[in-house]
Parts: sequence; C-alpha cells; structure tokens
Amino acid sequence: MADLTIVSPMRGWAAPLDEVDDPVFAGRMLGDGVAVDPTGPELRAPCDAEVLSIHHAGHAVSLRAANGAEILMHLGLETVALGGKGFQRHIRDGDEVKQGDLLLTVDLDQVAALAKSLITPIVVTNGEDFAVVSRQVGRRVEIGDPLMVIRGGEGAQAREEAEAPAVVRTVKVPLAHGLHARPSALVAAEAKRHRADVTLAAGGRSANAKSPVAIMALGLGYDAEVEIAARGPEAQAAVAALADLIAHRLPPEPLSAEPVAKPEPKDTSPPKAGRLAGTPAAPGLAIGRAHRLIPAEIPVNEVSQGAETETLALAAALDALRSRLAGQATGPREQREIVQAHLAFLDDEDLIGAANQAIAAGQSAGAAWRGTVRGLIEIVRAIADPRIAQRADDLADLERQVLAELSGEMEPKQVLPAGAVIVADELGPGQLMGLEGDLAGICTAGGGPTSHVAILAAALGVPAVVALGRSILSVPDGAGLIVDGDSGEVRVAPDASEIEAAQTRLAERQVRLAKSRAEAAEPCRTADGVRMEVFANLGSEADAKAAMANGAEGCGLLRTEFLFLERNRAPDEDEQWRAYQTIADTLAGAPLIIRTLDIGGDKPAPFLDLPVEENPAMGLRGVRVSLWRPDLLDVQLRAILRVRPEGQCRILVPMVTSLAELKAVKDRVEAARRETGHDGSIEVGVMVETPAAAVTADLLAAEADFLSIGTNDLTQYGLAMDRGNPQMASGVDALHPAVLRLIAATTHGASSHGKLTAVCGGLAADAAGAAILIGLGVRELSAPPASIPEIKARVRALTVPGCEALAAKALDCSSAAEVRALVRASEPGG
Repeated sequence: MADLTIVSPMRGWAAPLDEVDDPVFAGRMLGDGVAVDPTGPELRAPCDAEVLSIHHAGHAVSLRAANGAEILMHLGLETVALGGKGFQRHIRDGDEVKQGDLLLTVDLDQVAALAKSLITPIVVTNGEDFAVVSRQVGRRVEIGDPLMVIRGGEGAQAREEAEAPAVVRTVKVPLAHGLHARPSALVAAEAKRHRADVTLAAGGRSANAKSPVAIMALGLGYDAEVEIAARGPEAQAAVAALADLIAHRLPPEPLSAEPVAKPEPKDTSPPKAGRLAGTPAAPGLAIGRAHRLIPAEIPVNEVSQGAETETLALAAALDALRSRLAGQATGPREQREIVQAHLAFLDDEDLIGAANQAIAAGQSAGAAWRGTVRGLIEIVRAIADPRIAQRADDLADLERQVLAELSGEMEPKQVLPAGAVIVADELGPGQLMGLEGDLAGICTAGGGPTSHVAILAAALGVPAVVALGRSILSVPDGAGLIVDGDSGEVRVAPDASEIEAAQTRLAERQVRLAKSRAEAAEPCRTADGVRMEVFANLGSEADAKAAMANGAEGCGLLRTEFLFLERNRAPDEDEQWRAYQTIADTLAGAPLIIRTLDIGGDKPAPFLDLPVEENPAMGLRGVRVSLWRPDLLDVQLRAILRVRPEGQCRILVPMVTSLAELKAVKDRVEAARRETGHDGSIEVGVMVETPAAAVTADLLAAEADFLSIGTNDLTQYGLAMDRGNPQMASGVDALHPAVLRLIAATTHGASSHGKLTAVCGGLAADAAGAAILIGLGVRELSAPPASIPEIKARVRALTVPGCEALAAKALDCSSAAEVRALVRASEPGG
C-alpha cells in the first residue's frame, strides 16, 4: 500500500508531540503524530477522507483516509470544557472531504483566553495498522505543507521500520576548505530530498542535515570525519546519497599548498600619506578615491505585537529578501552560487525555528531574528578553520538585510562615483552585489581572503585588500588610494610619482588586454605562420555565447553532464538534441566537439544507481559507464547525429584505455547513424586521460579521427596524486616532466597516422603551457571562454622552432618547478 502524506491542516508552527503539555498526547496514548501551534483560524482537511465524527464541543475532528488510517485533530488543550465556544463547524459526520476542504474555524483570541493552550495534536489513532515513518517538525508551516508520512497495510512492518536502528556511515570531508556555506547548502538540499530524519555528527556534536547553518556550525574542515545517520523510509538512500555527495560530488575548490591563516589587522595607527599593509583578497591594481561605506545601525523594535503578528512579520521579511536575492542570482558563477547559499540559509528550518520559538516566548520579530543569528555568528566565528569562520560575515549580512526589511528602513541604493574605492569595516556579499556604478577597488578593516566578498571581488575583476586594521576607517571620503590586490598594499594619498608608476602598470596591462581582445576574432597563427586552432570548453548555451564573444574558433569540449546531473531521470533524445542544436546554432557553424556522457567518479548521477566503489576515480566512469548502459549512449549518439548542419559536430569519447572500447563506441555510432538517416560520416575522437591511452596513442590513432588530451586527469593518474587533496596541491602540476613525456607520446602516436592532437585540459589555459604544448606537437587548444583572447595573443608571439627547442629542454627537466623556471627564462626580459 502506498504511503500517505498528511499535509498541515493549519497555518502555524509544527512541533513534535513531546512538546505538547499533556501526558496523553506527549505519551502517545492516543497515537503517534505531530502537533501544530496555530497562527491562523482555519482547520482544513489534511488529506482526502471521510468525517468519522466531530465532538459535540466542536474542538476535535476524526477522519478516516482512503487507506484506512484514522486521524484525530484535537484543537487546543483542555478545550472540551469550552462547550463549543470559539468553534464553528463547516462539516457533518459522514461527509466526504477533499484535501484542503474547510472543516472548522476557530476564534483564536477567545479560545486562547479560555483554554490551556492552542497547540493542536494531529495523531494516527489506529497505530496497530499504521505508523508515522517521517515528519516535518521544528518549522513554520502553511496549510497544505507536508507534515508527516503514514505507512500502512503492514502495520508491524511499518512500525519496525520507523523504530529500526539508524542507518549510519562515516565519510571524510575532501574539500580543501571544508563544509563552509556553499557546500553546506548543497548537503542540506540533498538531505531534504529524502523522507528521513538525517543528522551529521563530528567531535561530539551533531547537526540536522537539512539545516545548512547547523552543518556549517559543525566546523568540518578538510579531512574531518563525519558520521551520517538516518531514520525513516528512505534512510538507506539518504545516507548513501549524502555519503556520495560529501566524498565525491561537492564542487572542487581552488587549492593552496599552505593553510590560510586567520588574517590579523596589520595597522592600527592613524592614517597618513603612505603605505598600509593588509591581506590580499582579490588580485589586480586600482587607482581611485575613497568612498566610505559605513552603514548606520538598523533600529529594532523590541516590543512584541503578539506572537502571530510577529511570526507573520518575520515570514514576510524573509519572503521579501528571498525575492530580492533571487534577482541577484545572475552574473558570474561565483555570485550565483553565493546567492543560492544565502537562499538556503533563509530556508533553514533550524534557523527559522529558533527565531519563531523566541517570538513565541514574547520577543519581537526583529529581536528574535537578531538574537538567533548573532548566537550562530558567535559559534561560526569560534571555528578554528578561518575559511569557515569567515562565513559568519554572510550571516551578519543576512541579519542586517532581514532587519532592514522588518524595519521598513531599507538602505538606499549605493550609486558609486567614477573610480570609487570602497572603504568599510566589514563588507557583506549583499552589500557588494547591491552596489551600482564604477567600483575600482575594495579596502576593509576586517574580513578575510577566503570570504564570499573576496570571491565575488575576484570574479568581478575588482582588486581587494582586507584586514587593514581600524586606521583605514579614518581615511576621508575622496582621499586618493592605490589598491594593490596582489601584494596586499594600499597607498593612502599617493604622490605624483607613485600614481604615475601605478598608471604605467595599469596602462601596460590594459594595452595587452585590449590588443588581445581586438585580435581575438582573427584566426590564430604562430609568428612563423603555423595554424593553431583555439577552441573553448563549454557547459551551457551561455558559455557558447561567451566563447563567440571572446573569439573562440569552435568548441573543443562540450561537457554534456550539465543535462544529466541533479535529476532523477536521464534526458530523452529530444531534450538532448534541442540543447546541442541550440549550442551549435550559437557557434554559427564553427566545430562543435561533444563529449559523450562522462559520468561516474566525481560526477555520479542519481538515476544511474552506480555501485558504491572505494575508489570511484579508478572504477566505473566515462566510456565504461556508456558501455555498461549502452541505452543511454545510443540516445545521446542519436541526439548528436540529428544536429544540423551535418558535419558541424564531432564526438569525443572520455576515459578510453583500450582499442576495444573505442571500436565498441564506433559500432554504436554507425548503428545510430543508420537509425537517424545521417548521410555523411562523423568524426570520433578519443580523450587521452590515462597513461594507458598516452602510451598506446599510436594504436588508438589508427581508429580515432583525432586525440584530445585531458591534462587534469592525465596529471592525476600519471603522478598518482588526487587533484582534490590539498596535501598534494603543490605537486599536481601538468608541467611535470612525467606528464609532458606522456603528452609527447600522445602527439607522436597521433602524428604516425596523420591525426591531430588537441589539449582541452587546464594546461591549455596555463600561461606557461602554450609554448611547451606547441613544441610537443599540439595543434589545437581548448580553454575557458574568458581566456581565449590572451591564449591567442601568447600563441601569436611564438615560433614553432623556438617552442620545439623549449619543449626538448623541458622533457629533460627534473620537476615542474624547473620547467616553469625554464619557461620564464625564455620569455622576453626573463
């Protein structure tokens, strides 16, 4: 028998029965269930049902659902003595009702004045045949929100499942920066997908896995062990999904060989003309004038207007802020991710629940929100890992924004004058995203280099220096400033010579950038006339538009995973075709190299039900998944072959390690070509990502139409170093001579059959990589869209003989550091 979801019959606060001040209900003598502390006057049907009875006092209604579950809703405690006062019936015994039909209305003020409590238990009274297997408590609910799930038909079995020991699994956190705001939001979102009560535990503390703030407050840094425990009908699936997400699927982060120390203010002396030292937060150089951003304290009304009024006020403020944030989920990927994390905080059950509890205890909405958030800020700031501790700034930013919504005193939009350098004590992401005008740079007294403001500033190309100390706050509006985001230095009231030197540096960089952008659309050739194609790596239509704007000559790698991840079923043929055709149209006929599904390893898909592996990077991934599930491969191949015009698309097969795998895929391509009526041939290439593929490149090139090297995985597998492990960060370098020799083996094997070798991994965009790759025989580079102009500019300054001589020396080096030093020495002025 299917599970039955009981929705909330009332607006209010959902609570466990343990919080009901009545031994009969708290002791579950009448049955298991949930309670709602109402904030609205209506009681509506929580499911389709028959009305079994309405008590003569009007305070209790019993229903029988279609599956036989009998549900009692008891409005308030000790309300039978009211004899019907305050209750108005809208149904009779025996009526058939649909979910949402009005059953009773209640005069909350009258009943609250006369009864012990308004809290309303909602319980399943025939518990011998039915059991509550999951429930949503500790949060505000609206009428119709899911409240609990009842499992019936096999009562004993259902109760056993509900009461069974928790499913438990322990994993390690692989992220360099631990579970800070954004990954915590992703973990909570995954937990919410499952009908189970899930907790994370570490260091003697536990957290609700559906609360991103609670997860973040655990302070789980790199390599921390975390225990995942779940109870409920989907406990097994919840634990498996969360373990997989934490261990393998959270987005990788920039690595640093050394841990980031908590920045200390560098200077507390009064400001004067000269140098202030801080901490670099976003690279670049800016010349501008100080624009002080010292926000006023937002007033908080401490007097409550009643729990219902204050609860509704907080809900309205949160809704308004959600809408405003949703409008900011644009721009760079980093900004979108930060907005999503903030939205997750605003939906945090624990956070909102704690604030509503404070309101119920007599506080105003503003006081309750401020007190709740500041308590969490203290917890987060006390965490030893500075990357997580700096996320307290996000909570402070949200505290301020919600209080502004509550007070109605929204801060006016900051329109910046030309060349403005923001000077502030702390700067929240919301404040930064709300600025308009010409932002040249950022200077803050506090803050940290891994804060969300620092991440945003870097994404926006705005130099930033943090932890400058209180003295920066005394810099007057309009004072001249030079902000060096590379060194962490700020010059206050610079003299003419300092300004001139900074302007020279800026001008030289701007000339280089302008020249590279102006020439970006031109075909790329080396200084001695050898053609080098410069393509873009894409993952969406937006990427394709950016690539064309930056002069890409085609797409060297379309990551099709964007269609498959974060969904419960695979996209069908039509959906895939439409996506590929849209990108092909955007490229206006330029080559489109589509990689077949590269799922598995660090990119699992929920609908695939991949087996659990101790080392997924070495297991079922790439082409192995495609041959394990050829039905998915066939659909994808047919979708690619339908793209018009014929010949624009090429197919790239990931993680090939043997000739047999390539032949198997080519056989399926041929079958798909016949099925779709594709008249012409279509090129099929191989991604070289393992030493096996590199050293057998001659064998693969006999069958493949082209080879494309994925230097990220090739480096990882070639050096036996996990690129997601911060301890390995300094060693995972694609310019390691061992990796360069594997690239050389690949180009040699390809050229023996007259086939082209491309590079679509990170080395293609590495400033030191172009000359070496050209010297090794690579003739196509594919990189992120934004880097295309500069790559082309670098290539145009090179000659093939010079690159070949440099590459020959690099193969004889003993380390990546030695190779990089060799490249620097070869550059003009090196």
